[in-house]
Amino acid sequence: MADNSRVQRFMRFTGRLRLIFGPAHSSPLDHEMTAENKELLARQQEATAQWTTVTRADGTSYLVPKDPGDRSLR
Repeated sequence: MADNSRVQRFMRFTGRLRLIFGPAHSSPLDHEMTAENKELLARQQEATAQWTTVTRADGTSYLVPKDPGDRSLR
């Protein structure tokens, strides 16, 4: 019971701080991407481009390589 009241007091305290100082800072979504983020995005897109999703009749889906000669996961 004591832990619960401690948590409630903490939440009330941080709520009051948010009233005074406002919410935590979050960056806008319309800013320019950094070179590091662009490179990471390109690597992730390359990694996902090599797979395709196959959906079975029962609704389940799984990933298979796009290369038809690659039978490693089938």
